[in-house]
Amino acid sequence: MTTKVENLYLEAENDIRTSNFQEAFEKYETILYEEPGYAPAHNSIGWIYKTQFEDYNRAEKHFMAAIQSDPLYPHPYFHLATVYQDQERLSDLMKHLEKCLKITILDKSWVYIRYGIIEENKGHYDEAIKQYRKAILLSMSNDKIREYQSDIDRCKVKLEVVKEDQEAAKEEHDAAK
Repeated sequence: MTTKVENLYLEAENDIRTSNFQEAFEKYETILYEEPGYAPAHNSIGWIYKTQFEDYNRAEKHFMAAIQSDPLYPHPYFHLATVYQDQERLSDLMKHLEKCLKITILDKSWVYIRYGIIEENKGHYDEAIKQYRKAILLSMSNDKIREYQSDIDRCKVKLEVVKEDQEAAKEEHDAAK
């Protein structure tokens, strides 16, 4: 049997699917008035703040509230990582990912993909490939494995470009002598 709050939440989620964000937002607020610790509503409000208003501070607060309310509710962990990544808060993202590795219900391949993205963004392609390989080993989805393999292939291409650029720079330097 679903509760009034659960029914209202499902209505709000349907509003999101139909891009009726104002209605959804109002329903989530009503839910939080009734049940201040209802993690799914905090997560969804955070998502609205992030995607519709680009208000990362409010989004982060709601994702954190969702995690505090229900540490085994997975969605806010993913969204919070995106907030940190979008804001290039790599230190916060690394701490968050370390925590995520300890949460039993979270897909660990997702965590290693995020580590790989961090390393790739830093230009550490060999380290990124190592992280993407860990993700492959932990994944049970053939589609995800193919996606992760394409991440590895992309890093290999970047490594080759870096190598070619270094060789070209060396040739230019030698020719200038």
